[in-house]
Amino acid sequence: MAQRDATIAHHLPTKLAEIESALEAVIQGKPDAVRLTLACLLARGHLLIEDVPGVGKTTLAQALARSVRARFHRIQFTSDMLPSDVVGVTIYNTQAQEFEFKRGPVFTNFLLADEINRATPKTQGALLEAMNELQVTIDGRSHPLDQPFMVIATQNPADHHGTYPLPESQLDRFLMRIRIGYPDRSAERGIVRQSAAPGPRVLSETVSTKDLLVLQDAAAQVRVDESLVDYMLAIVERTRSHEQLAMGVSPRGAQALFRAAQAMAAVQGREFVTPDDVKQLVVPVCAHRVLVNPRAALPRGANAAEAILAEILTLVDVPL
Repeated sequence: MAQRDATIAHHLPTKLAEIESALEAVIQGKPDAVRLTLACLLARGHLLIEDVPGVGKTTLAQALARSVRARFHRIQFTSDMLPSDVVGVTIYNTQAQEFEFKRGPVFTNFLLADEINRATPKTQGALLEAMNELQVTIDGRSHPLDQPFMVIATQNPADHHGTYPLPESQLDRFLMRIRIGYPDRSAERGIVRQSAAPGPRVLSETVSTKDLLVLQDAAAQVRVDESLVDYMLAIVERTRSHEQLAMGVSPRGAQALFRAAQAMAAVQGREFVTPDDVKQLVVPVCAHRVLVNPRAALPRGANAAEAILAEILTLVDVPL
């Protein structure tokens, strides 16, 4: 078994390239979004995809899950959903004369939480323990989740009708928040032609869940120089002292940046992290973890946080 795991880890770049190619065939013209998604998967993180309807949020999430031979559940979040619709419920079995736990869709490897901000905060909160502790507690009993476990949530921008903004406590559980954006003309031409093809697009399963766990372990072994750790911490500390931010990045956010940098280096076929890996990840890992000061002379919203983080990157010395 150890020899097989070592062989899989050795072929990490090849396996990741296969997954990346499969995703890019579905999400055309968005290589950055695909690589960030892969890095999030390798770092054992959860992914929040925020964008306007129709740009491929759900498609990307489904494509990632289907590229792995794993269990996959999709929940369409609505305002009338209950927490039990997510985690499950305990019912009384009259034949056995005992209570039994009926598992909810959260008991899977990949959970697509589609339009998560259409559910009420109580239902959104049902995912908190699962995302952070990899378990669900019902009626005082803890039920562990299988590994790997990844939540891929999609949401429309907060200014859309009928949405409930995710609280900071839940946003912090997502390793990354990314946007896909509109495709360019060439990519959109391919998307239009692809939609005319008969039948659903079939994706090949690239790795098994066991293989994925080995790949995740291998990514966690990517070398990070101490100077780069200091670089990340300097960026994090700047967010805490910046006058335009009311809340900076937490220690959990610093850990997330470290893990994401390791995973991004692995996605790009390297055994070591570079400053460019960190720069590329500061916005997707940190922008949803900071709060813009209401008195700041900046437009409100996610773009303001991204602008401040971009400014911080120019102020922190890059290690040589």
